Amino acid sequence: MGAGVYHMKLEQGSTFGLTITYKDSSGNPINLTGYDARMQLRRTYDDTSLIDLTTNNGRISLGGVAGTVTLSIAAGDTAALPSVEGVYDLELVSGDIVDKLLAGTFTIAREVTR
Repeated sequence: MGAGVYHMKLEQGSTFGLTITYKDSSGNPINLTGYDARMQLRRTYDDTSLIDLTTNNGRISLGGVAGTVTLSIAAGDTAALPSVEGVYDLELVSGDIVDKLLAGTFTIAREVTR
């Protein structure tokens, strides 16, 4: 199954959160028990990462049998990000198996009130 495509909008200085449910072709949640997840936001594919989200750093939480993947970035962390557009992808990892779940573009909107 190919990765889903989604445009994310983040706002500097605001908490970012997004929860998606990984489902099979019949619409049933896929059990993510034992998986790790990783994601990077980059200006271009070849740039360094602006921010990393992983299950290890707590910015990604997996919901086991419910198949949920929750992304979260604290307001203080989004405040430190530049106002840019870029690319990202979200990968699920189990041993040597890597599944790209989501990919696309993002926009970080500039904060006015500080």
